[in-house]
This record gives sequence, C-alpha cells and structure tokens, in this order.
Amino acid sequence: MSETVLMIGTRKGLWLARSTDRRSWEVTGPDDVMGEVHSVGFDRSAETPRLLMGSRHWHIGPQVMHSDDLGRTWSAAPDGGVAFPEDTGTTVEAIWSLGSSAAEPGVVYAGTEPSALFRSTDRGETFELVRGLWDHPHRTEWAPGGGGQAIHTLLPHPTDADRMHVAMSTGGVYRTADAGQSWEPANRGIKAEFMPEEVSFPEFGQCVHKVARSPHDHEVLYAQNHGGVYRSDDGGDSWVSIADGLPAEFGFPVVTHPREDGVLWLFPLESSYRRFPPDRACRVWRSTDCGATWEEQGKGLPDGGFFAGVMRDAMCVDEGEPAGVYIGSRDGSVYASPDEGASWMPVAEHLPDVLCLRAATL
Repeated sequence: MSETVLMIGTRKGLWLARSTDRRSWEVTGPDDVMGEVHSVGFDRSAETPRLLMGSRHWHIGPQVMHSDDLGRTWSAAPDGGVAFPEDTGTTVEAIWSLGSSAAEPGVVYAGTEPSALFRSTDRGETFELVRGLWDHPHRTEWAPGGGGQAIHTLLPHPTDADRMHVAMSTGGVYRTADAGQSWEPANRGIKAEFMPEEVSFPEFGQCVHKVARSPHDHEVLYAQNHGGVYRSDDGGDSWVSIADGLPAEFGFPVVTHPREDGVLWLFPLESSYRRFPPDRACRVWRSTDCGATWEEQGKGLPDGGFFAGVMRDAMCVDEGEPAGVYIGSRDGSVYASPDEGASWMPVAEHLPDVLCLRAATL
C-alpha cells in the first residue's frame, strides 16, 4: 500500500507525517538537530527515495542534511555541504530552498541567504556555487526583504537541463538558458509596489514571494508578489495580473496542480502591513482557469479568530489522485486536503512556527 509522507519544517526542528489515506496521520518528530528548517525536499532519482533538509542550528550553523531511511537517521557533509569559495569572502546564512532536477537525475539545487545558487551532482551531499549568477552585475544591487536576502524559488526546467528560473527577495525572477553560465532578469510587468510610481516597474528589484510552473505547459509561470498575483505565458518574457477576484493581492505561497494546467492555489493575506487572513478566516483560494476566476476553499478550516499567515514554502501539493494540498501556518497548525481543497482536516497542531512543507507518495 502506498504511503504519503509530509515533511514539516519548523522554526525548531523537522516533523514527519505519514498517511495511507491522507485523512488520518501519524506524526513523529522533531529530528535530533532541532535547528531552524527553512527548506525540505525529496530526491527520487534513485530506487531509494532521499529526504533533504536545509537546517540552521545556533551552534552547528547551516547545513544540508539527507536521509535514505525516511527520516530515521540523517547525515550531512563535514562542512554542511553548502559553502562559498574562499575568494567570495562570504558565508552562508541559511539554506532557503532545495529542489531536484527532473531533467538531470541526481542533480539537486540549493538557494541560499545571501542570494546564491548551488548545484549538487550527488543527490544533495556536496554542492558547488553557480558562479554565473553569483557574478551577475546586478547582485550588488539586490537588497534584503523583510525576511532576508535569499533565493527562495528554484524551477529547473522539467525537460531541458540548460534552462532554469530562480526567484529571490528582493531581486525578482532570473532565468538561464545556458546551464547557469549567464542569467537575465525576467520581471517585465511585475510591480514593485514599495517603489515610487514612476519607477515601480523596474528591470529587477521586485520582491517576488514565490513562483510556480504549470505541469505540462512549461512556459506558463505563476507568481505571488509582495503585492500582486501574476501569470506569464512566455517563460517570464512578460507578466500580467491575475489578482481580480481575490480578497487581497498580498501573500506568500503559490502552488500548481501536479498534472492539470491552469489549476493553482494561493493563501492571501490582508496586506503587507496587516499580515492576517481576510476576515480572520483560514482560507485557500483556487483557480482552475489560469487565474481568470477564483473560488474560496475552507471546508474544515477555522472560520474565524485565525491570525496566522502561511509562509512561501509552507504550502505544497502531492501527486495523488485527486491531488492533495497542504498548508502550515505560523501558529504551528498543519492542514491537509485529500481532494484538491474541497475539504480539509488537521495533520498537526501547536508545532513551532511552520516554515516549509513537502509531500510525496512513496
């Protein structure tokens, strides 16, 4: 019988939830390191699935850890796996994102604070800096957002190993078509609402919160911005607003359906200053037509008195049929929907601040 595994990264450790029906869950944790877990992921390029965790412990520092026994034991390279070359004069503050490349089995990417991209060819054990992005002339002008200055979105192209998109706060969306040797900004149409109106659509400098790719039409991207929700139909050449019909334009996560183009989910917050769900109700919003229209989904979620947000990586989907959708909030609550958001049930409550989620059926 297949089992769904949900990785829950929090401000103080990693929890694992397991379920055979995605309705009742067995939750274990935390892991022994109990650092801040900013990123989690799965690498399924080998027969044995590998769990990945980007952890930052107050004493050990940041490190990429991996487990080949579904979280029973964890290992890390002696230097944490991710480290800047000495000539950069820089140290890694945190590992904000981890992602495998479908086009290159065994390749894992890591996005860090400060904004840098690292590449591993051994399933996340050791990494090398992608110098093409680090040496980009824009880098010195990328500024920290409220949470830091980091690459939080990694989108390797599913079929073309030379192509990849990343996104950072702040800086915006960047892309490569030559395996990371050169990079160009891809932000035309995305507004930087914190800038004066006359310069609010810059070439780069936007505070993009998260970007997701459509499962089959790979040129279609969706972005949840610091203010605004956008779609690109041309791989980032241009972006258009799809925020009409939402209760608010501010938020952090965006996720897409694993199989169906045009289906995506968001978790809106009232504004950049009042980071609470509208009407203080825990609600997910779904579109099935590429963002032309939106519907509220909240059956089983708290109806009121909910003041917690959902961070950029604390929302995910699995590959089940129907797809499962998951959210984790800053008050330590985790909810799962086994039916694409139609209904929800709790997975865990009263955990530390949830920073990231990833789910897979193994």
